[in-house]
Amino acid sequence: MEKIINVAQYIFREYRRVTGEVIDEMKLHKLLYFAQRESLAITNTPLFEGEFEGWKYGPVCKEIRNSITPDGIIDVVGEVSDECKYIVNNVILEYGSLASWKLSQLSHKELSWKNARIGLKEGENGSRKLNLEDIREDAKKVRPYDYVWDMYYDEFEDEVVE
Repeated sequence: MEKIINVAQYIFREYRRVTGEVIDEMKLHKLLYFAQRESLAITNTPLFEGEFEGWKYGPVCKEIRNSITPDGIIDVVGEVSDECKYIVNNVILEYGSLASWKLSQLSHKELSWKNARIGLKEGENGSRKLNLEDIREDAKKVRPYDYVWDMYYDEFEDEVVE
């Protein structure tokens, strides 16, 4: 399992490579969340260790919030795996062109965020953790797309190995 700090740095670098722009903090948090959800949808396992809080604008990771600079993420401890790069690259291609506020709106539809917000007023910051099992439920409604093969995962023919 990856370290969230390393995944955040990979997103930071890859987003800049793909778009030519520096990612803003809100978009980084949302892409991290969607990468975790995508990993659960594809592999049924979390992509990284780390927690999100139900902030008023969507899921936020405090560890990343305290580590982001205009040049990247501080305290990065290593590279990410090829599988992680593959998942993150698909997430960047799927969601990276959307404005941060649009990603925030999408994250507000997620069960995990809604459950972390129970009892809070609209606009209240909130700091309750998103439950991994709730993110797993969110992942069940995702139809993952493979940008390398240009098709949905469920369109691949199952290969029988004897």
